Amino acid sequence: MGGVHHVALICSDYREAKAFYVELLGFEVLDDNYREDRRSWKLDLSIPGGGQLELFTFPHAPTRPSDPEAQGLRHLCFGVSKLDAWVTYLRDQGVAVEEIRIDPYTGKRFTFFKDPDNLPLELYESV
Repeated sequence: MGGVHHVALICSDYREAKAFYVELLGFEVLDDNYREDRRSWKLDLSIPGGGQLELFTFPHAPTRPSDPEAQGLRHLCFGVSKLDAWVTYLRDQGVAVEEIRIDPYTGKRFTFFKDPDNLPLELYESV
């Protein structure tokens, strides 16, 4: 196995999700297509450090249960070198970010916030 190639997310509002992941988080657009046969968008993003994030829209897709947690994907985690700077930046942009915690097993600092569709995202201080 060669690692994770991509993670796919279904979003409710294409423009809002694109702005969040591209303009706010800074992911690079690799490809952006409207698929007429499915009446949906597909946006391929490059994740710094390798891998891709695919954003899809589908008409009438049900919402994802986040609270309480359900089986399936729990959250996405992105490694960052300057956690405090990211927290400040996100809060300055109006994003609610949890207080920084310390992983009791690794001693590393981390925090959580949510994307426009309530998907939990984690920032983990990896350097």
